[in-house]
Amino acid sequence: MLKFDKLSLNIPETTKPRVVVIGGGFGGLNLVKKLNGKDFQIVMFDKQNYHGFWPLLYQVATAGLEPDAIAEPIRKMFDEEYEDFHFRLVRVLGVDPVAKTVKTLIGDLHYDYLVIATGTKANFFGNEQVQKYSFSLKTIPEALNLRSQLLQSFEQASITVDPENRESLLNFVIVGAGPTGVEMAGSLAEMRKHVLPGDYPGLDFSKMKIYLVEGLDRVLPPMSPEASAKTQRYLEDMGVIIKLKSLVDSYDGDVVTLKTGEQIRSQTVVWAAGVTGALIDGLPKESIVRGGRVTVNEFNQVAGYSDIFAIGDIAFMKSEKWPNGHPGVAQPAIQQGQHLAKNLRRLIRKEEMTPFDYFDKGSLAIIGRVRAVADLPGNLHLSGFVAWVAWLFVHIYYLIGFRSKLVVLSNWIYRLFTYERGTRLIIRPFVRKDDKDAEEFVMKNEIG
Repeated sequence: MLKFDKLSLNIPETTKPRVVVIGGGFGGLNLVKKLNGKDFQIVMFDKQNYHGFWPLLYQVATAGLEPDAIAEPIRKMFDEEYEDFHFRLVRVLGVDPVAKTVKTLIGDLHYDYLVIATGTKANFFGNEQVQKYSFSLKTIPEALNLRSQLLQSFEQASITVDPENRESLLNFVIVGAGPTGVEMAGSLAEMRKHVLPGDYPGLDFSKMKIYLVEGLDRVLPPMSPEASAKTQRYLEDMGVIIKLKSLVDSYDGDVVTLKTGEQIRSQTVVWAAGVTGALIDGLPKESIVRGGRVTVNEFNQVAGYSDIFAIGDIAFMKSEKWPNGHPGVAQPAIQQGQHLAKNLRRLIRKEEMTPFDYFDKGSLAIIGRVRAVADLPGNLHLSGFVAWVAWLFVHIYYLIGFRSKLVVLSNWIYRLFTYERGTRLIIRPFVRKDDKDAEEFVMKNEIG
């Protein structure tokens, strides 16, 4: 057992400016890659030792990909070429801007420049009951929990004699019709048509219902009306039940109640309705805006500080072109990380920093096999097979590591021609803490 009083961050002393990066996502990763360790000592803190390609989490959840296909160890990405780079697997407790220190479970570390790249977490809008019983999809462990829940639901539906219980097991509710919700709904619909009937020949999958609940008046609100309308047609053709202008009031683990009073029996609710910034203690309240984001200027400096920066989803940079800040996707984080690296080098050379200017490369969403939509620069809208190929290319390109690209590409090609999915194994059964019946079932059957 580790004893915290016997642990140390073990970061060597240095005469170079020390840049501390909190978060190994797209922003932090691209910052470090572009920052020369010859000029800086770079320290990265993260609570996990890998970088994940989170846009593909839904495919891990639906057994399309294995977790290691979308993740790469952070230490592996920075070899001997990245001198004076130090990664520590540790949870950050807060920052002290006056003392210029980062506080962790195993000690404090002084910084010259601090970069906050912590991203976002699921936003349940204060609904603790929904948070307790639903499944969010922001990390690999959450995706694996959802995968186990999905497969366990089919296994249990195949042996129950109670029609109401079977209905509850075969109803799946996805809350939020943004890219994650839409892609999750499409993936489940394809499983229902092409995969599950072969795995469970005794089940009538015409009884399996997939609900997509959205509070606004269209699916894919961040994308164009053309992409939204096309996506809705795709989903409806695939048998997804779409409920627009609908908000979830409560969920007790068995029944979803909408604000309209409508109730849906379901034991699996996927929460994709919103995110909030993964904030760090110590920043002044006046720098925090709606959605838990940190206000930054055009140089990504946190309001009120010249030595603290925020990049990626956590950063709120308001401009005439982006009055609500940049979209919460990978590209702003990648570009801000790369640009900040250039500005930090300018700072140590006593040169003026240059403002960040986001180049919007467009948005994509996949609904299913050869079904996708794309909004590209120049007001160009694509759909169908062409958009699907574009989606494949973009996601393969931004995957980290040659092995990941090869594994994912081979999986997708195989599925294109066979409709087959990955290994649908319940390696780690999911049991809610207060579900005594499920705990007893797992124990009696010696699952796991």
